[in-house]
Amino acid sequence: MKSTNSASTGNPLNGIDEWDDDVRRRYSRSDGTVDGADGFRNYDENTREGVREFYRQNHINQTVEFGRAARFKYLPPKTREMGIWEAMEYLNQMVDDSDPDVELPQVAHAIQTAEGIRADGHPDWFILTGLIHDMGKVLCLFGEPQWAVTGDTFPVGCAFSDRIVYPDFFQENPDINAAEYQTKCGIYREGCGLDKVLMSWGHDEYLYHVLKSYVPVEAQYMIRYHSFYAAHREGEYDWLMNEQDREMFRWVRAFNEYDLYTKSNTAPDLEQLLPYYEQLTAQFFPTNIWW
Repeated sequence: MKSTNSASTGNPLNGIDEWDDDVRRRYSRSDGTVDGADGFRNYDENTREGVREFYRQNHINQTVEFGRAARFKYLPPKTREMGIWEAMEYLNQMVDDSDPDVELPQVAHAIQTAEGIRADGHPDWFILTGLIHDMGKVLCLFGEPQWAVTGDTFPVGCAFSDRIVYPDFFQENPDINAAEYQTKCGIYREGCGLDKVLMSWGHDEYLYHVLKSYVPVEAQYMIRYHSFYAAHREGEYDWLMNEQDREMFRWVRAFNEYDLYTKSNTAPDLEQLLPYYEQLTAQFFPTNIWW
């Protein structure tokens, strides 16, 4: 896949979860509420330089050309055949001792999210989504740079919203020079539906294609769009949505509360909890699937 930036092979984040931590800070809670717009405007004054560099690489390199090339490379999924728990163990290789916020293995953070959902009495498929929603980050272990795996997602092929974090970095994106991409709808039709929109490539879009045959449509939306903060937090890109998208985004927003606010450095009791989650995944997935 072609990159437009010679620095794009670097990995400026201390660990792949540092972006998640930055999003939690961007939408930090105050007095039990979400500090939405004000948090968006003011959060970056203490942002680590490596995080800013990550956003810069992401915004420069996420182009229409790159998105199409990534889909050609990874879809349909045929990179590696693994079961869900084999893939989870594979992800555990991503623990980075240099970052104190990601000292727990990936499975621990996945179960924290799932347990928050389970405690509130949601159905099995919702709990399952909490467990698996970040598993697309296996792309890092397939050799992809951080900017092509994580980060806020957004449509390409149309004008970039100024409600996407660090919008000024898009000035270095080559698509800025394509006139057909500079209108509100760009190459799309108003109300066409998000399924017809080329989103920036990352773990969300990838995992959606890996698991879409096994989970209900609500879970598909949670997986595919949970990093689309410009839409589900900032209210942008409604003009590209159809009625199904608007209805399903109620579930994306409900899921986002758990995704943002269940992480803790206190390890869950994996020995006690794993049998439940092994049984849960067995309800939905075969022994092995293609990644």
